[in-house]
Amino acid sequence: QVQLVESGGGLVQPGGSLRLSCTASGFTLDYYAVGWFRQAPGKGREGVSYISSDGATYYADSVQGRFTISRDNAKNTVYLQMNSLKPQDTAVYYCAAGLRASNVWDEYNYWGQGTQVTVSS
Repeated sequence: QVQLVESGGGLVQPGGSLRLSCTASGFTLDYYAVGWFRQAPGKGREGVSYISSDGATYYADSVQGRFTISRDNAKNTVYLQMNSLKPQDTAVYYCAAGLRASNVWDEYNYWGQGTQVTVSS
């Protein structure tokens, strides 16, 4: 069964860090681009970052310099290291895998169920 599972979300204070994981099962992530998206309450879905199959990366302006995306093909997992977190980073974070690196949700082929990140004191 093809599946993407996110983990690592939680409650963190402003300025803190979290590392999200996106682990694939039923297929090999090596040849896929992986994107991270987020959706805050009452807002639309936002593309946060992506990494191509050959390691090229993209970051939204809102997270540039604070978030780092990486991949470990041996573990079939992509990570999103989030540092210097702000209350406005609060959202459900989703990962998606596709054959083309993109900031567009619908251009991916597989999607996870999401993990909640809450930044609050």
